[in-house]
Amino acid sequence: MTQGAGLKTDRLDLIRSHLYANGFSTIQDIADAVGASLATIRRDLQVLQQDGAIDRIHGGARIAEGSAVELAFQEREKRQLSAKRAIANAAYEQLSPRAAIFLDAGTTVLQLAKLIRINPIPLRIFTNGLIVAQEFLNIPHLNVVLLGGQLRSENASLVGPQAEAMLEDIWFDQLFLGASAIGADGAIYSVDSAEASLNRRMLARSADRFVLADASKFGTMATYRVAPLKSAKLITDTNLTPHWRAQLGDLCVDTIFAEQGPKS
Repeated sequence: MTQGAGLKTDRLDLIRSHLYANGFSTIQDIADAVGASLATIRRDLQVLQQDGAIDRIHGGARIAEGSAVELAFQEREKRQLSAKRAIANAAYEQLSPRAAIFLDAGTTVLQLAKLIRINPIPLRIFTNGLIVAQEFLNIPHLNVVLLGGQLRSENASLVGPQAEAMLEDIWFDQLFLGASAIGADGAIYSVDSAEASLNRRMLARSADRFVLADASKFGTMATYRVAPLKSAKLITDTNLTPHWRAQLGDLCVDTIFAEQGPKS
């Protein structure tokens, strides 16, 4: 990719993020926010409209209906990205060729899916994540199954009784599970009751269980308890505080610390 193409991609991302955060904006508002000329913004908006990312209306633009969820997921994916990639690298090293694995719908697990896409090995992959499943289109050596169920738009995931029923007939060699929060009580928490219930079934139907959670998740809370953290092996990053490192020892949590590469 040339430098000019990269700058354009960055500018398109900025426009999408601005429209997601601010709703309908005039062309002048967008130009001011992005720092580009009106003519450049008009050309960018045309590209985004052709891609289906935005709607052009009344001298301005807004995020296209249906794409806000995708953008929200992308914004979450960017948070703690270096740590998530380090964790994904460590998780990739745990993969067993020809294993049946389950990948949940979280953004850290998505980074593992991206690694599998780049360096595929023979695997049977099950997932409830729509965006995770998309990573594996036309990739050799992978047998991919997407769970059915109720669409949870906030996470682009499938949950509910139908998804849980599918798990009853499947046994997984390895599970890679994200976490919304790791509470002070040493438990995994989720923001959604159906997702928490499905996560519990994933844990019950898996032999080797891995929780992928960056340091920012620790000491936070979400509404629904999933399971004790010690019910799985933990893969986290080296930014974890000394307090939490000691806590993991007290809780007897088997932990892998993922080293982050140098910042560019």
